[in-house]
Amino acid sequence: MLYYFFKFLHENYDLPGSGLYQFITFRAIAAAILSLLIGTIFGKKVIRFLQKKQIGETVRDLGLQGENLKAGTPTMGGIIILLAILIPVLLFAKIENIYILLLLATSIWLGIIGFADDYIKVFLKDKKGLRGRAKVVGQIGLGLIIGLVMYWHKDVRIREFEYNAQAPFSYEALIHAPYKDIKSLKTTIPFFKENEFDYRYLVPDSLGETGDLILYLIVVTFIITAVSNGANITDGLDGLAAGTSAIIGVTLGVLAYVSGNVLIANYLNIMYLPNTGEILVFCMAFVGACIAFLWYNSFPAQVFMGDTGSLALGGIIATLAIVLRKELMIPMICGIFLVENLSVMLQVSYFKYTKKKYGEGRRIFLMSPLHHHYQKKGYHEAKIVARFWIVGIMLAILAIATLKIR
Repeated sequence: MLYYFFKFLHENYDLPGSGLYQFITFRAIAAAILSLLIGTIFGKKVIRFLQKKQIGETVRDLGLQGENLKAGTPTMGGIIILLAILIPVLLFAKIENIYILLLLATSIWLGIIGFADDYIKVFLKDKKGLRGRAKVVGQIGLGLIIGLVMYWHKDVRIREFEYNAQAPFSYEALIHAPYKDIKSLKTTIPFFKENEFDYRYLVPDSLGETGDLILYLIVVTFIITAVSNGANITDGLDGLAAGTSAIIGVTLGVLAYVSGNVLIANYLNIMYLPNTGEILVFCMAFVGACIAFLWYNSFPAQVFMGDTGSLALGGIIATLAIVLRKELMIPMICGIFLVENLSVMLQVSYFKYTKKKYGEGRRIFLMSPLHHHYQKKGYHEAKIVARFWIVGIMLAILAIATLKIR
């Protein structure tokens, strides 16, 4: 909203300083700062409110060191994260941008689903919370909406330039070169020189656009469901999900900026996506919200995000990857989420298999998800979280390095 206000002042009154709001980088920094302030200042008030209402975590006895100390810690703290994201984005981003609208919709949609789950657990005293089927239906519904918008909306385009690629690269030649904006199902494959892949290659020509759309909707829905559940599973130790999400947010912010900058995108020979540079504003608000939440969620946690936060964080990350056409890089960018998810799937599958074959269920890990395995081995919670962050940073560096390593 402030963008439009200062744009009006700049165009009509040439107010000193109002032109700053036309720069994405300035608005991104402003969004990050405001997000940090909202999360840290108002976060404490939210925590006090949750304590007053006795909205505390019920801890199951899993035999883990220090778990009893967490009992009664306020949950539903994801409200802090959502407020710290939504307010700066509404103030500093171009709200009519289709990608910003999709990200806002994702935040609110999954935030509501997560809130419903937490509400049932806390207020209705049902430890199971929202039924798994209801969660999946909500995630599928969001996936269908995002997939349909990405497939049909007129502003979702890839820009292809027609200029002499053999000639010395120059900004002037690029900006004056003819181009065409095309609808495409292309995405990015890391480490390949020709790093573009079109989902249409997988669909028989006889199925036409219908086949393309169905495949794309399946892919988008699967990614949103998998990543949001991965973030939810990862949220088991103080600061683990928030810190990991902040690292991922920085990575996707870098990818958004280079993909939405015509000069950098062409220099790096990557897909140029018009209007995606605006996503940087959202990413910086996202990172600021995660870091501000860490102020209260780092060990020993004063508040837990609950499903209100974890489902929204995972869904936002998935949507960011999809709109930036980097979804095939998710195993790298979201490596922590992936490993946590796989550890649960492998543990459950192996237990069922061995029980059926030997009459006794056996385990691969001492406990799943993976972070609980290391707790069982005697590692301190803070050390596990720090090491997972380090691995996340290494994966983030590798993901950014794919811009040049092909």
